[in-house]
Amino acid sequence: MSAAFPIEILQRECPRPESDPRYDDSETRTITLPKGYKKQPEYAAFKTDTIFEKDIKIPLRDGTIIRADIFRPVRATEKLPILMAWSPYGKSGRGVFTFDHVPGRAGVARSKLSDYEKFEALDPADWVARGYAVANIDSRGAYDSEGNIVCWCSQEGRDGYDVIEELAKYDWCNGRIAMMGNSWLAIAQWFIAAERPPHLACIAPFEGASDVYREIVARGGVPTTVFMSFLRNVVVGRGTQEDINGMIKKYPSMNSYWEDKRAKVDRIDVPVYAAASYSTGLHTFGSFRGFEEASTEKKWLRIHSTQEWHDLYLETTNDELQKFFDRYLKDVDNGWENTPKVRASLYRYNKEPLVNIPFSNWPIPETRYEQFYLNANGGLQKLPPPESEQGIISYQSDVPFMQMDSDPGEVAFSYTFDKPVYILGSARVKLFMACPDHNDMDVWVQLRKADSSGKLLRQITIPAEDTGIKDDELELQNCMQYLGPSGALRASYRALDPHLSTTQFPEHNYYEKRLIERNTVVELDIGLWQTGMAFERDEKLVLKVSGHPMSLAELPMSRGTENLENRGVHQIHLGGNAPSYVAIPFVPLHA
Repeated sequence: MSAAFPIEILQRECPRPESDPRYDDSETRTITLPKGYKKQPEYAAFKTDTIFEKDIKIPLRDGTIIRADIFRPVRATEKLPILMAWSPYGKSGRGVFTFDHVPGRAGVARSKLSDYEKFEALDPADWVARGYAVANIDSRGAYDSEGNIVCWCSQEGRDGYDVIEELAKYDWCNGRIAMMGNSWLAIAQWFIAAERPPHLACIAPFEGASDVYREIVARGGVPTTVFMSFLRNVVVGRGTQEDINGMIKKYPSMNSYWEDKRAKVDRIDVPVYAAASYSTGLHTFGSFRGFEEASTEKKWLRIHSTQEWHDLYLETTNDELQKFFDRYLKDVDNGWENTPKVRASLYRYNKEPLVNIPFSNWPIPETRYEQFYLNANGGLQKLPPPESEQGIISYQSDVPFMQMDSDPGEVAFSYTFDKPVYILGSARVKLFMACPDHNDMDVWVQLRKADSSGKLLRQITIPAEDTGIKDDELELQNCMQYLGPSGALRASYRALDPHLSTTQFPEHNYYEKRLIERNTVVELDIGLWQTGMAFERDEKLVLKVSGHPMSLAELPMSRGTENLENRGVHQIHLGGNAPSYVAIPFVPLHA
């Protein structure tokens, strides 16, 4: 059993650092990288003379020693703030997973980066010249950092607290530390900032989940091991890592272990500049929750229209990040506070997206929800069907599927708009369902956009000029093409959690299962993750329902690997005393 939890925390061996072909050694040393230095001819050059302190040792409160690389200018006229990047993915050009494993490198050309950046973090070759020190941290257990790797929890928060306070002691540091980065680097920010380290001045979480159970490993209470099966092979170290897949198999319901992996974002009291997108299958909901619930009044949200890695390395993104960091790490009076609190994007699918639309807050205060009822003809209508038009639509829930757009066992309901409309926020679906063949159901829902002829559309998230891949040759992969927002629910977890549910999104009680009786109709309240979609007249909104995920797979190797527990037929009851519907968030917009 763990000292922190009354249950055994399962562990698995990490791949060793030597398995990373880019691993060199663990020697602590200082190197000077002159202005114009390139690791290889195809990489970006350093823009100023830079001190590179490799594998310095930083103590944690329990005596564990972890490793960091620090980059700072050779010549600095004043004390420097530090930008800290935190993850187990390796530091300064290390890492098993690289952009070379992604089609078109996600639009991030080698010439944009120095290969000294930590994966998913800002590049020191650029940021040292902007007047910052960059600290790339190998978190507990990663590579040559001592201990065992922990995943997204309060322990990681405490570790980050300790490192921030140690970094602030350097005589060349001005005592202000910020955090930045994508994915794990953003998730860690929620946990670390919630610990309130005194020298943390601000954070920039650019797309990070904030609740591991509800957003990554058991969305809607449906356990999944696909993503963690990939991730466990790209984090390396000399000890063990938490066996998240083993834990979700052994403990599929909520408990204290999983609750510890929900960041206490309401404790965050430093300025926050958060980025979000609709196109990630991991981080969308957590990015919005982190922004909404952070207690600080100084918070901003930018919902971009591309993909997280592509966005992070755009020059415009880095210039705006500098404005934010300059304000809160250097006290530069640059008007940052005039930045709109929320800037949103909306996908048009067959046209360029609408971007940087300003709003006063999130959720959008002007949001108007409208209900569309499912009917037995496969349509959506604004009035509930009367008893005389009651019906049942069924689908086979246990068919093989590949997540390559429109698998078998999916039913669809559509509505044609008679004027331009704009959807922005979280839709919510209420379904009355039964299963004659099993005592539980795993149900997925998805919203799609179709053109006037009924053809389902996909949104390409990274411009072809950046990937070098023609649109019709793009991999059917979620990071490259977005279909629409989705939601999921295991019927036995249908009871709502009144403390976490909001008007926009239902959260469920995952502590207790209530199996269903066969052929008994139950009411399922399913929230869909946030989206932004623009429709022209005669274009169609499509609601799809299925017994499997309908988003494109995150990685090609994960297609068809999901092991689900559905059996037999699922029935959707429509009309009369079973008014199944979808509630859509519309916003006024003059685009």
